[in-house]
Amino acid sequence: MAATATYPPPPPYYKLYKDYIQDPKSAPEPPPPIEGNYILFGSNYTTDDVLPSLEEQGVRQLYPKGPNIDFKNELRLLNRELQLHILELADVLVERPSQYARRVEEISLIFQNLHHLLNSLRPHQARATLIHILELQIQHRKQAVEDIKRRREEAQRLLKEALGTLDGH
Repeated sequence: MAATATYPPPPPYYKLYKDYIQDPKSAPEPPPPIEGNYILFGSNYTTDDVLPSLEEQGVRQLYPKGPNIDFKNELRLLNRELQLHILELADVLVERPSQYARRVEEISLIFQNLHHLLNSLRPHQARATLIHILELQIQHRKQAVEDIKRRREEAQRLLKEALGTLDGH
């Protein structure tokens, strides 16, 4: 009966790092970061993190174009329009079931626009989340400093009491 290893052997490139402890410069440099376009599992990707416009995706845009979009208002309007179209779809399904396809396409278009608007807010969300995390870290550090100061004062008070007790005897 042949014995089998529980874990697979290390990959062969581990030998490139055998003298790393004695000479850290002997190890090869890591590969440079990928820039631009690359292929992964047969699909093309890019390192440029840009949200393509709806027109580039072949979808009609239902909200105004331009840099000064009132996201809150536009999301609210699209949500109301979505509710209206869903009610119309329910009505069509009851009255004229064969004509539902156009309503489903309209609902799909509204969802695509809602999704694109929400994705447009992702950088702002990430920035706000990072600011919140940093503010929490600052708050925790200030609390830690205050705790250290309070404990130092308490230790100094105890030392003075102990010295007073020693001097009194």
